[in-house]
Formats: sequence, C-alpha cells, structure tokens
Amino acid sequence: MRTIEVIKGGAFTTVQDLGRYGYQRHGVPVSGAMDRFALRVGNLLVGNEEGDAGLEATFMGPTLKFHFDATIAITGGDLTPVLDGQPVPSWKSFSVPEGSTLSFKGPRDGIRAYVCVRGGMDVPIVMGSRSTFTRSQLGGFNGRALATGDMVPVADTDSATIQSAGRELAPHAVPSYGHHHTLRVTMGPQDDAFTAKGIDTFQSSTFTVTPQFDRMGNRLDGPVIEHKKGADIVSDGTSRGAVQVPGSGKPIILLADCGTTGGYTKMATVISSDLSQIAQAQPGDTIAFQAVSLEEAHSALRGQEAIIASLRG
Repeated sequence: MRTIEVIKGGAFTTVQDLGRYGYQRHGVPVSGAMDRFALRVGNLLVGNEEGDAGLEATFMGPTLKFHFDATIAITGGDLTPVLDGQPVPSWKSFSVPEGSTLSFKGPRDGIRAYVCVRGGMDVPIVMGSRSTFTRSQLGGFNGRALATGDMVPVADTDSATIQSAGRELAPHAVPSYGHHHTLRVTMGPQDDAFTAKGIDTFQSSTFTVTPQFDRMGNRLDGPVIEHKKGADIVSDGTSRGAVQVPGSGKPIILLADCGTTGGYTKMATVISSDLSQIAQAQPGDTIAFQAVSLEEAHSALRGQEAIIASLRG
C-alpha cells in the first residue's frame, strides 16, 4: 500500500475533494476544498481527475513522510513548502523520492495550500465524496483533521507517475492573494430587506476579517449595514458565498461547511470565481464588495474555466 506518514498534522489539515452533493436536503453540507480552483489545478498537474481527493493545509502546514516514490503538486496559498529542507515550487508538479519529508515553514501569501498526489487520497467514499466534515466526523480520514502517526493511503496508479512531473500552471494564471480582497457579488436574494443607506454601506465600505472564521463562515467587522425592519427571515436555503447580515449589521460570508438553511437576510452572493480569494483571507485582511451583473459573473467564470481547460490536454 502507498502511504503518507503524518509526522506533524499542522494547524488544520484535512482530506478534501470537490464536495458532497445531493444531501443538503438532509442537512449535510457540501464541504470540499475551500479553494476549489487550487485543488482542481493541483490534481490536473499530477495527472489526476479534477475531483480527486487531496490534502488541504491551513496556516501552518503538516510534516509528511512519503513511503513511496510520488509525484505531487502544491497549489493555493504559499505556505513556504520544503522537501528535505530544500525549497520546492508551487503550482508545478515534481517528483518526491521514497523516504522524503515534505514540510512547510509558514504562510507568505494566502493561508490554505493543497497537496495533490498522483493517484489521490484513498480514503473511504461517504455519500459520494471523500471530503471531511469535522463537525459531524464525516468522511475524510476518520472524519477528522490529520494528526501525528496517521498513515494516509494513496491510490495505486500506473507507470505514468514520473511522466506527469514538471507540469506547471502558466505564470500569468497563478493567483496572487495579498491582504486586501475585492469580492465581486451578485445582489440578492434579500437585498430588498435593507435600506438604501444599508446597500450603499455594503457596496462602498471596507470590512475586516475577524478571528471568527473557519470552514463554515467568515465574520467581518466594519460599518453597520442597516436593515429596514430586521434581520430575521423564514429559514431558506443557503449556499457557499452567500453574504448573510444578522441583527448586528456585520456581514458573514458563508463558506464550504456552511449549514444548508439559514434565517438571516442575505444581501448578496460572492461569484464563483472569487471564492478562492475569501478562502485565502486571514484575520486582519480587508474586504470590499463590488456588485456585478450575472453576465459579468458568467464571463469571469468562463475565464477561470478556460485556465482549467488548458491543463486538461
């Protein structure tokens, strides 16, 4: 069996794929990679299917020992990866000899890195996905974050492993995250629950990421967004990227592990192609919202998908 030994689990490292779909009506979140673009690219760079399971490392990455010759790619946030003490590239696949140790020195740009290994993480499929939802101990590696001593299985693959090393994302397509994030949004579905002043506050103000953030959501601080009558609504469906505004008037951006329903007004929804930016934000970063049309959102998504398509061949 091909395995990766966890020497240190890092701050929060989980197995994630592209999510668990079809179960929200039963109260099961989609979960999956916070930065879906990074996971998809990483998998394609090593010759996997886009939706194969990789490792999502947050802030301080894990220390991993490879017990087989592997081909890997590290994408997403730059957590300063090193292999046996030597720097290794991001957004490019490379060979890892058996016995080598991968570790991370700390975040330089962004906070979530993805380790994609040729073959993919071979954990059980639960409800159609290998993603980890830790709150319910569902999926992934025993339903939890990785810890010292874990032996994570990797699926067997063919002899093309070494041939997939050296593939890279074009430099112009590599994201730069920084500490200020302008998130494009489509307004609604409850923007009519806010005063004109509240909508202007939302669209013209700068907000700050608070320490109250995780895979479920990101609470922001900043000017109070004014409601017409109140924040509560009859609970309805929620989705990744929805911007809730509770009674405090401070927005919350829902993320991968968000609940399937909610009873707070939703001012807007972050467009799909900008979700990577909020996935890579950290406390103290600033956020601004820019309202765009549905046509503009579709155009941005087509641009991102063109990058993905360029790697499929």
